[in-house]
Amino acid sequence: MAKLRVPRVLATLPAPVRWLAMPVALTCTVVVLLGSWSEPADIEVPAPTGKAADYCRNLAGALPPDLLGHARKDPSPSSPFVAAWGSSPRTVLRCGVDRPEELDGDHAGDWSPVADDVTWWAQKLTDGSYRFVSTMRKAYVEVTVQDGVASNPFDPVAALSGAVNANVPG
Repeated sequence: MAKLRVPRVLATLPAPVRWLAMPVALTCTVVVLLGSWSEPADIEVPAPTGKAADYCRNLAGALPPDLLGHARKDPSPSSPFVAAWGSSPRTVLRCGVDRPEELDGDHAGDWSPVADDVTWWAQKLTDGSYRFVSTMRKAYVEVTVQDGVASNPFDPVAALSGAVNANVPG
């Protein structure tokens, strides 16, 4: 029968410590793996009312199951006002958000690209993500694109603009 070789480092430790070394190492490995697979941070769910809520529900039914190769993975609990694609990085759409305060200040004239007749106000966030908010619509739609989702951060927004235009009137 082959004799089990104990590494020199472990051989110098007391027996109880040696016995616990492997289970502790495995436990730490499992904790690290589970932590890296956890869900991203919670998403604040907007609470639109009236016609805006109706427009957002219609939009939710028209959103694609796949966005630029990222599968739709809505946060839990699900809401007709929030949709997400991918996990990390990911794209998040929130419908019925409040009008951004920045639109009243110095940022009102910032770059605002247009796709499928939807004008988007763009803002680069401190973490490298981009936030796009539709303007001139009956409900505000916000799309947050995390850094690394696409080579151009506007690509996911452009892909969603047709659904926004068809379901949220200007």
